[in-house]
Amino acid sequence: MPTPLQRLAELGLALPPVVPPLAAYVPAVRSGSWVFTAGQLPLRDGALPATGLVGADVPPEEARDLARIAGLNALAAVHSLVGLDAVTRVVKVVGYVASAPGFTGQPGVVNGASELYGQVFGEAGAHARSAVGVSALPLGAPVEIELIVEVA
Repeated sequence: MPTPLQRLAELGLALPPVVPPLAAYVPAVRSGSWVFTAGQLPLRDGALPATGLVGADVPPEEARDLARIAGLNALAAVHSLVGLDAVTRVVKVVGYVASAPGFTGQPGVVNGASELYGQVFGEAGAHARSAVGVSALPLGAPVEIELIVEVA
């Protein structure tokens, strides 16, 4: 059975460097058998590929791809703390979507991260989730992903 890092490689993905905190927090914290990540933006090489509101400035399909990037950044934060091989279950994902007025497609956007976790962890990647529409996110990001995992 392939490891999470092997599954990422099979998907043509590699963990990026951990995104440095933008304020007074750390990327991830372990408490007992849980790891909680800070909200992760879809930063790539220190920059956002797109900014603005989903449903106005950013098409939902592009936002879904950005949620996948943010989800990958969350995995990098977990890996830097405990290693992905220690993850026994993805417990909860919270996705925030900077939404244009009237936009109601937040669940489809957050699927970008959720589907990634299923591909990487198989059945252990099935999780509870919230997909929340908000008026703005840090740096004008279209999406932000938080992750809670259980570890061995």
